[in-house]
Amino acid sequence: MYKLKTLSVILFLATGLFFSAHAQRTSIKTNVPYWFTATPNLGVEFVLGENLSFEFSGGFNPFKFGDNKQMKHWVVWPELRYWLDQAFDGHFFGIHAVGGQYNIGGLDLPSGRFSGVKTGRYQGSAIGLGLSYGYKWILNDRWGIEVTLGGGFARFNYDIYSLGGSGQKTGENTKNYFGPTKGAISFVYLIN
Repeated sequence: MYKLKTLSVILFLATGLFFSAHAQRTSIKTNVPYWFTATPNLGVEFVLGENLSFEFSGGFNPFKFGDNKQMKHWVVWPELRYWLDQAFDGHFFGIHAVGGQYNIGGLDLPSGRFSGVKTGRYQGSAIGLGLSYGYKWILNDRWGIEVTLGGGFARFNYDIYSLGGSGQKTGENTKNYFGPTKGAISFVYLIN
């Protein structure tokens, strides 16, 4: 788990260095639906060429929602994008990675894939790759709205704990996942 955290810090610092060198063609963004999970998030994207850009986004949720309810996690999504017209305008295709750690339990999630989260706590890490498609609408010189959807593969390694005061470890598992790996409806601010 520490290797994943170290890799994320290195990617974040590299993004910051690149961001300062390319501030004339950079945008910052936030994924609005992600805020509804009580997860603060931020993304930075910079132009690499006429049709190419690189985005680095992430979110962090340190909150507990009750005695046994929590969705603590951090996640990062680096993505290389190819724009069909020009960078930051219209349709794009991307290849992204995803990585993070989580500690989730006591929640009644709508998908049948996560039914165990209602009666137990899952703590672990995930890493994956995927392809994405998106579109950005330009609202004015500075603001835009962007929609992104991606799918691919992720590998989850986790320990399972009982809910409650004792929180005894009841198992561990590794799962391979194929499905959605990225989704966003973002407000975008262009920095010139």
